Amino acid sequence: MVPLQNKHYAILVLLLLFSFQTYAQRTINDIMDSTTVNHLLIISKKYGSLSFSGYLQPQFQVAQSNGTQAEYQGGNFGEYTNNRFRLRRGRLRADYMLLDDNNNPSTYFVLQFDGTEQGVNVRDFWGRYYENKWKLIHVTLGLSGRPFGNELQLSSAGREAPERGRMSQILMKTERDLGVTFTFNPRWKNARLKNVVLDLGVYNGQGLAGPAEFDNSKDVIARLSHKNYTFKNLGLSVAGGISTLQGGLNHRLPVSYKMERSNNLWQMVKDSSANTLNTVAPRRYYGADIQLATATKSWKSELRAEVISGLQTGTSTTSTTPGSYPLDDKSDLLPYYTRNFNGAYFTFVQTLNSTDNQIILKYDWYDPNSKVKGMDISSARGLSAADVRFDTFGFGFLHHFNPHFKAVLYYDIIKNESTAISGYTDDRKDNVFTLRTQFYF
Repeated sequence: MVPLQNKHYAILVLLLLFSFQTYAQRTINDIMDSTTVNHLLIISKKYGSLSFSGYLQPQFQVAQSNGTQAEYQGGNFGEYTNNRFRLRRGRLRADYMLLDDNNNPSTYFVLQFDGTEQGVNVRDFWGRYYENKWKLIHVTLGLSGRPFGNELQLSSAGREAPERGRMSQILMKTERDLGVTFTFNPRWKNARLKNVVLDLGVYNGQGLAGPAEFDNSKDVIARLSHKNYTFKNLGLSVAGGISTLQGGLNHRLPVSYKMERSNNLWQMVKDSSANTLNTVAPRRYYGADIQLATATKSWKSELRAEVISGLQTGTSTTSTTPGSYPLDDKSDLLPYYTRNFNGAYFTFVQTLNSTDNQIILKYDWYDPNSKVKGMDISSARGLSAADVRFDTFGFGFLHHFNPHFKAVLYYDIIKNESTAISGYTDDRKDNVFTLRTQFYF
C-alpha cells in the first residue's frame, strides 16, 4: 500500500502519466475534450486535471525565384535563396482544469510555447473562469485568440492548408492579443440557445506583433456564431457567424492620409490639420463566415468561406496592422494611412474514401485599397505597393500516416494585379511549394 503521507504525490504522478494524450486541437482557444477530462477526474478529483499536448512542423519549401517575398507563406526567402528547410512551428501546451463539486468546469488555465530555429516565444497564456450558477457566461483573461471570424481561430495543428490567408495575417497578425473576452453560451443540457455563442472582447490591438501597448486605443471585437447544426435528412451540417472589430490607432503627428475623390479620380490625400493630433485613425472590420460539411466520414466534403471588408489603417508602404508605432530609418515618426479594403477566402476539403487522405483547394484575395485598381495605382496618386491587390490559388494533398504524424504537399499560385508601381507592373514570380510534416501528441 502507498503510505498516507505519499498518497497525494502518487495521485499527482498518475495524473501526469495519464495526461499525455492525443489531442486534436481545432481552434486556438479550445479546451480539453470532455471525455478526456472525465477520465482524468477519477484520478484528480481534488487537484484538478493537468494535460500536455504539442506538435512540431518541420518543412521544406521551394520558391519560384531567389529572394521571393513570401511573408504570408511562412517568411521571406533570402536574397540568393529559393529553397530552405524550416521549423515552421514547435508547440508545447499545458492545460489545467478545476471542476466544482457538481463536476462543472470552474477554472481553466493554458500556457503554450512556440519554439523554432529562430527562438522561443509564448503563444498562449490565459485563464478562464466559468460562472456556474446560471451556466451562461465564462470570462477569458490574458493572451488568447481573438474571436473574429473562422479562419483566424483555426489552430495550425488541425488546419489543412499550411498557412492562413494573406488577409487574416495582415489584419490581425499572430492571431492572439492581450485582453479580456466575455462569452455567452448556455451550458445546461436542454438549453434552447446552447448552440449560440456571443463573444465580446477588448484587446490592446497590436497582439504579438509588438512588445507592448503603444497608444490608448483599444480593439473591441464582437462575434455572434452558431455551432454545427446537422440537417439529418440532407446529411449536411452548417455553422457560421458574423463578426466586427471596432478599433484604431492614435495619431502622434498633425498629419494623416486617406483616399479622396478629386477630378473624378481617387487618390491618397494628405491632411495637415492640427486637429489630427491625438485623434484616432480607424480600424473597422465587418465579416461573415459559413462552414458546410457532409455528415459522413468516408468521402466527406467540407466548404469554408469568409468575407471581410471595412477600413484599415497602416502606413505608406504597408497595410499591415503595426505592432509598434511606425518609424523611419532615422527613428522619426511616420503618419498613418487609412484605406478601404475587402477580402475573402474559400477552402474546399475533400476526403478520399479513408479519412487518411484529403484533397485541399483554396482561393483567397485581399484588396488593401478597394477604391483603385490596375493602372490607376501609381505613385503620382500617392499610392504604393501597399495598395496592390493579391489573389492566391492553393491546392494540395494531405496524408495521415498514423494518429501522430501527417504530411501535406501544397502549392501556392500568387497573383498580383498589374499596376503603374515599380516592381508591380507585371505578375511577380513568387509562387511557393511547401512540403510540411507534422508530429503531434
